[in-house]
Amino acid sequence: MDIFNVLSMIGGLALFLYGMHVMGDGLSKASGGRLEKILEKLTSSTMRGVLLGAAVTAVIQSSSATTVMVVGFVNSGIMTLQRAVGIIMGANIGTTVTSWILSLSGIEGDSVFVQMLKPSSFTPILAVIGVAMILFSKKDKRKDAGAIMVGFAVLMTGMDTMSAAVKPLADVPEFTNLFLMFENPILGMIAGTVLTAIIQSSSASVGILQALCVTGAVSYGSAIPIIMGQNIGTCVTALLSSIGAKKNAKRAAFVHLYFNLIGTVVFMIVFYSVNVFVHFGFLGSAANATGIAVVHTTFNVLATVVWLPFNKVLVKLATLTVRDGDEEKTVEKSMESLQALDDRFLDNPALAIAQCRDVCAVMSEVTIDALDTAISQLDTYTEDNLARVIEDEDIVDKYEDRLGTYLVQVAKKELQTKDSHTLSVLLHSIGDMERISDHAVNIVNAAKEIYDKNLAFSEAAVEELEVFSASVKDIVRITMEAMKTEDIALARKVEPLEEAIDDLSDEMKKRHIDRLREGRCTIELGFILSDLTTSYTRIADHCSNIAVCLIQAENNEFGRHEYLNSLKEEDNQYFRESYQSYKKKYALPERIKGTPKVDMRSRMQQKKNL
Repeated sequence: MDIFNVLSMIGGLALFLYGMHVMGDGLSKASGGRLEKILEKLTSSTMRGVLLGAAVTAVIQSSSATTVMVVGFVNSGIMTLQRAVGIIMGANIGTTVTSWILSLSGIEGDSVFVQMLKPSSFTPILAVIGVAMILFSKKDKRKDAGAIMVGFAVLMTGMDTMSAAVKPLADVPEFTNLFLMFENPILGMIAGTVLTAIIQSSSASVGILQALCVTGAVSYGSAIPIIMGQNIGTCVTALLSSIGAKKNAKRAAFVHLYFNLIGTVVFMIVFYSVNVFVHFGFLGSAANATGIAVVHTTFNVLATVVWLPFNKVLVKLATLTVRDGDEEKTVEKSMESLQALDDRFLDNPALAIAQCRDVCAVMSEVTIDALDTAISQLDTYTEDNLARVIEDEDIVDKYEDRLGTYLVQVAKKELQTKDSHTLSVLLHSIGDMERISDHAVNIVNAAKEIYDKNLAFSEAAVEELEVFSASVKDIVRITMEAMKTEDIALARKVEPLEEAIDDLSDEMKKRHIDRLREGRCTIELGFILSDLTTSYTRIADHCSNIAVCLIQAENNEFGRHEYLNSLKEEDNQYFRESYQSYKKKYALPERIKGTPKVDMRSRMQQKKNL
């Protein structure tokens, strides 16, 4: 074997690892984070977790990626440690799919059908189709499908290149003797563990072993211990991921380690003990790619079957390893969802965006609660509810800060067009929601001033304010629902209502001036009413910002003023009809002269007593 064979082997290995990365990345993008969210939600039983873990890993082609995600889910409190066990077991089964794909290169036969099953026959076709889809398609889904095809083609090309480069090693005695040394179970396990720990992929290390099989120097006696070691080495990724995580996340990583470590030790003891009496003849035979896939799958399936009834033992062992020391700081219930923004998810941008959407939905609920509580205080003021609104506003501030930081990190990743649109909407929305919560505090402070000074609005002003309040609560509800569901049709309802709210504000101000002239209101109450109408219109403006951003992102446009101008054109029938509908729905009551003032403090106290 000369220097050119060595270079070919290194180049083949590089292509193999890169092809696996491209294919896995394409599969992950094609899933759009949906598979990972299924893992999060559908693990009610250990057996179901095994099936889901196997399915997801088979699709994304990486047990390490699945396990790291599980560590992230456990760390963020989304998933319990017990539910994580089944997924970890399933991940070990799902990762064997790669070895079966690679074993296709060993198919023998003269018929056209059999020849077409060989990767060397169909990968060029896949490569051409994949490259065409990447270059000429404008849709992300087709580009992802193309990446999967190209990744697979590169993977198989690298496999063939490695196999061809190492074939001359069959005539090198030193190489043959090296694998004879690996027939020692302990040395073979160590070699497999170290190799997999370095490249952090059991699928890749198994593929390398399958490529070496063409030399004929790899017997089953040396391959089996190496495969066992590879299962241990793949645990390194999850263990590294758990550094700095919470106790349960570390325990999830140790569950993965103990599953493979104890499973391997038990398998080796049983297998070689039986071999003493039975003397398995195949151990001296040259291994092939299909045989490697069979051994890899058999071990992982048997280990899962054996461990499945004792899954709680794995949790116990992990708990004993990572003991409870000082109690971890308890996270406030209202802040729990922020734990979903785990840095481990950043390697899967689609999943990270999905987590951000969920957290943003919680933020919107807190914002709505703050506003509803604040508006209710105009009628029934209490100190407890004042504190509640201020607390909600503080929570929203923290959400904005954490979400903003996390979204900026996600923005640095390669995103699909849809995910990029979602990210833009979320980045715009969190600032507007924070401002809405600020206005909620302004409203409740106005209610406090009314209560403390025992001021009295006229009955007409109270009725008008109730109509105004209802319209503002409606626009916030519509906007938050549109943002959470990315419902463009719902978002289009916001701007007509915002225009109607502006008209309400102008009409309220005119009526207030009339009451001032008639002596039915005071300058002091006028200032308070002005503050309230300002807060209401600003809230509607922020809702408009969110809705317009959502609509414009969908159209890949971000010209807010141009869009608003186009809405108010005379030929925009939908806008005019919606605007008139909201004008009618939130029409102020008819003016009644001489209406008495309403003692707001007495009114509040009466409702409080009720």
